[in-house]
Amino acid sequence: MGEHRGTERTSTTIVPRTNGGLTVLSLSPLDEDHLRLQAIVSHSTWTLLTARDLESAVTMLQHHEVAVIVCERDLSQGTWIDVLDHIDTLPNAPSLIVTSGLADDHLWAEVLNLGAWGVLAKPFDRKEVIRSVKSGWQHWHDRTHVRAKAMAAATADEVRALAAAG
Repeated sequence: MGEHRGTERTSTTIVPRTNGGLTVLSLSPLDEDHLRLQAIVSHSTWTLLTARDLESAVTMLQHHEVAVIVCERDLSQGTWIDVLDHIDTLPNAPSLIVTSGLADDHLWAEVLNLGAWGVLAKPFDRKEVIRSVKSGWQHWHDRTHVRAKAMAAATADEVRALAAAG
């Protein structure tokens, strides 16, 4: 698996995309999930990264600025909750969308109550995938830009305070 197109990888830094596209990480032990998502997003400037397990996903997140993770409910070692626990430690945590063939009310309630972004039923519907990923990206974008603006304002306040004190 790996990167399908878009961002260049380096060993020590996160390399943001330069063409304004969106980077999505597909996390599933099932090749058919990755192939279907690639077919759905191939129309766009989006980059689809793929990982089969949490360990591979963590490596991807260390090297790429990912806005949205589309994650199978059950992984070979762990579940989407383990993914959520990991991304909650990141400074610009991606939005997490959980996928399942059994996307019932119980899963929806659990996903939303624990802080993930949404649920996608399988088999994937093209319009629903695009809508969910765009919505997850908007949520991620709004969060990261609000945080960046707040940090810039705090830094400006500190500079003014230092200038006034000096």
